[in-house]
Amino acid sequence: MTYIVNGVELETDAEGYLLEPSFDDETVNVIAAAENITLTDAHWEVINYLRDQYREEGATPNFRNMVKGMDEIRPGVDSKYLYDLFPIGPAKQGPKVAGLPQPKGKGGY
Repeated sequence: MTYIVNGVELETDAEGYLLEPSFDDETVNVIAAAENITLTDAHWEVINYLRDQYREEGATPNFRNMVKGMDEIRPGVDSKYLYDLFPIGPAKQGPKVAGLPQPKGKGGY
């Protein structure tokens, strides 16, 4: 599977995660469309958080840390809020839509 963004083919793994991160916002639009997600400001808030975490830590947070981190940005964020945005799983689908490589952890605690 690949995504075409601005005429450039981006390589993915078998599950559709980019092999190399892309911080181009058009990449997010292309992947979100493929995932049947209509982006809102709330999605972009999570996407920017995940991208920042990836830049700082070299990886995205597991789900528990994602909830904690997002709650610091937007008090009241809980797991339901994040699942409403990324129904397949915020710690897995979120990074995919954000244009980041597949998370290494098992996505739990």
